[in-house]
Amino acid sequence: MALALESKASASETSSLNDASFEPYGRLLRMLMPTLRGIVVHDGYSNLVWASDQWNLAEYPEIINEAIANALADSEPFAGIVRTLDENSVVYAFAVRAQRSELLGVVSLIVRLAGTQTEARPLQYVRPLVQPALECLRRELSLRSQLGSQEQALGGRERDLSLMLEMSSRQSAAASDADEFDLILKTGIEHMRCALAALWVPDKNIELTLTRSGQPMAPESLKRAQQHLLAWMQLQQRTIVVNRISKVASNAAAPYKILACPVRHPSERVMGVLALFNPPSAPDFDSHQTRIAELLAKKATIIIQAQYDSSTGLMTRQAFERQVTGLLSSPAAPHSHCILYLDIDRLHVINETFGMHVGDDVIVNVADCMAKTLPRGSLSARISGDRLAALIPLLGMEAAAKVAEDIRASVAAIVPRAGQGSFEVSASIGVAPIGKSDNALAHALATAEIACKAAKDRGRDRVEVFQDSDQSIIRRHTDILVIGQLRDALDNDKFRLDAQPILPLRGNYGRPRFELLIRMLGDRGEIIPPAKFLSAAERYQLMPAVDRWVVRHACEVLGEHSVSVGEEFARFAINLSGQSLQDESFLDFVTDQIKNSRLPPNVLCFELTETATIGNLAKA
Repeated sequence: MALALESKASASETSSLNDASFEPYGRLLRMLMPTLRGIVVHDGYSNLVWASDQWNLAEYPEIINEAIANALADSEPFAGIVRTLDENSVVYAFAVRAQRSELLGVVSLIVRLAGTQTEARPLQYVRPLVQPALECLRRELSLRSQLGSQEQALGGRERDLSLMLEMSSRQSAAASDADEFDLILKTGIEHMRCALAALWVPDKNIELTLTRSGQPMAPESLKRAQQHLLAWMQLQQRTIVVNRISKVASNAAAPYKILACPVRHPSERVMGVLALFNPPSAPDFDSHQTRIAELLAKKATIIIQAQYDSSTGLMTRQAFERQVTGLLSSPAAPHSHCILYLDIDRLHVINETFGMHVGDDVIVNVADCMAKTLPRGSLSARISGDRLAALIPLLGMEAAAKVAEDIRASVAAIVPRAGQGSFEVSASIGVAPIGKSDNALAHALATAEIACKAAKDRGRDRVEVFQDSDQSIIRRHTDILVIGQLRDALDNDKFRLDAQPILPLRGNYGRPRFELLIRMLGDRGEIIPPAKFLSAAERYQLMPAVDRWVVRHACEVLGEHSVSVGEEFARFAINLSGQSLQDESFLDFVTDQIKNSRLPPNVLCFELTETATIGNLAKA
């Protein structure tokens, strides 16, 4: 009777079983049957589990299928068949059953025909001979089957959980990290049917709890549990499972079974804990639940690493913007929130003098000062290299300025560590309110940055509050508004040149002279005078680009009329900025433009301010 069987074991499952642990059974069978040449073990789905030497019966799959089919009809404990392989060898294939009669596998014995023997010995003769070894193999295969079933069940649950976490991450990609943490707690509550789930990471101001009933826990009880578990976790540095309720110092029974997993910093130190609680009447936390909890804690760690700067511990700009946006959408009045913008003074000098590692250490210390000084509930972030920001909720400008001053004083008190050299650390801080607008956060950050830059202009190591009436701040604010328009004008040639005649106050005009003046064109073609955009160009280091545009277009236009202009006819003056003098390639650029235009060089006159000339005398 032939029976086609479907192979259900995966390659990984087969390879995990295909090891040397069957070799002792092979030695036992050889002792029982000296003529034994090879042993092959298949599982109940005809997949190869183990084979001795070169024997694997790969060329005789029908023998294994027939042995399995025979086992379905024969109730013998070790039902078997005997088949001839060649003139010198026969194979005895025995089916091995578990106690519940399910088929565990097939053990095939390849036997050499000894001496003058030309036929295989009867199955009834061989089976009693090898039955002790087959019984041992039955126990081995039964144990492996049970372990495999448990591993598959656990693997399936973990795959389900991993899939659920992956799906939840995708669903919450646009949500705040607080929503992702909340999802982790909900998973702990629902997947493991816990009474209470908590995530505590003090360094990140994360204190989240969730109960199955939806009723909040007493704050005092949660605070005590948080303190004890964090201290315990710092001491143990590993997952903690408490299933046996012990007596505490007050002789009162501890009210919960606890499963607590560490939330780790990238340096592997424990910075928080994910804790699951159940009443004493609930089943014990088992190894499967422990594995799931550790996966959830690892997920929390991944979220924290993605949302927080690794060196300072502050939020990244993206996470900060998400959280602030969520806060601003709450019922609290937006105008009661304030933004702080902090810039470390002269950090580039520290980097160049003492090394980047010292500068990095300064940034970490300043961030630590800010985090420790901010009121509870504030949000802080590292916006870029040496620039930090914070949102102080529900606080007026005067109180926020006082907090900023405390941060400034704390930063000024930083003392370099031994071996880092001698230098002072200071910070300039701008404070601005969050107003009501479509993009309130971006506007508030921009105004706070303007106030911070005003603090730098006025001597550094100070706090400036954004004031609509402050002329310096108004100028900076105007520059920020116009800088995008200026960049667009440079990219799309939205400028024009005007030639203003230079006339003497007394009679003799002599050779005509003109000064070339740049004008920017607005979106509707209107003229924007230099006073409106040159300040922004200076502030954002765009003057070299503006000067290049002027030189290039002046040479192009005048070059087209070089014959009529002539060396003795007219002279045209072009103003240059100090920033262009510092550009090593600018002189070569001017020379190339004059040569390409075939314009007589002495037609042009370049004007420099006294300050730019003195500051760059050799280049001037």
